[in-house]
Amino acid sequence: MAFMPLTPKIIRSRRKTIALVVQPNGELLVRAPQRATLKQITAMVAQHADWIARKQAQVLAARAAFAPRQFVAGEKFPFLGESYSLQLVNAESPVLDLNGSFQLARSALGRAEQVFERWYRRQARQVFTGRVGFYAGKYGFDYARVRISSARTRWGSCSPKGSLNFTWRLVMAPPEIVDYVVVHELSHLREHNHSKAFWTQVEAILPDYRARRKWLRENGGLFHWP
Repeated sequence: MAFMPLTPKIIRSRRKTIALVVQPNGELLVRAPQRATLKQITAMVAQHADWIARKQAQVLAARAAFAPRQFVAGEKFPFLGESYSLQLVNAESPVLDLNGSFQLARSALGRAEQVFERWYRRQARQVFTGRVGFYAGKYGFDYARVRISSARTRWGSCSPKGSLNFTWRLVMAPPEIVDYVVVHELSHLREHNHSKAFWTQVEAILPDYRARRKWLRENGGLFHWP
């Protein structure tokens, strides 16, 4: 698949600088200040054309290494950073369970993708609600609620009214990565952009946040199915 770096998707906000983001599907996203002109954005993209091409190649190579899910016995599925084999069982209930391995009822094979998504969603709500509650209680964050989304290009977000949103796909990642995204979004309750003050807030809670952020950038594409 070919990409056209000079025609990226542009999202404007109150941020102060232009940021280039190669998304898990290889497309380019530009996060820009409200006042940034199209000429300035185009110049930034052109200036970093080589970097964009390298990142797109890396993303596509990682995606190519993973075939579409077949839902066959022995296939591996991730949960909280661990990989579990799939077993097909004759039991009807529960339709899908995790007990040393994922156990899927044979009768549900025709809707296995939907069954797995529902399972991940339930786990995501439990995990994210727990981790948000832990960090909010420990560091005095005041949030409205936790919501689970189907986002493919954003791990989390924070609404102006204090709602924290997390994609269910994030629950496939290791716990330390989940915590990084949770702390990232909680920090937006106090700092509504990615300013120096924002990253200082994140670092005060997670001194190694840079390593966690780097891991997510390099490996996040593994969790973008179906």
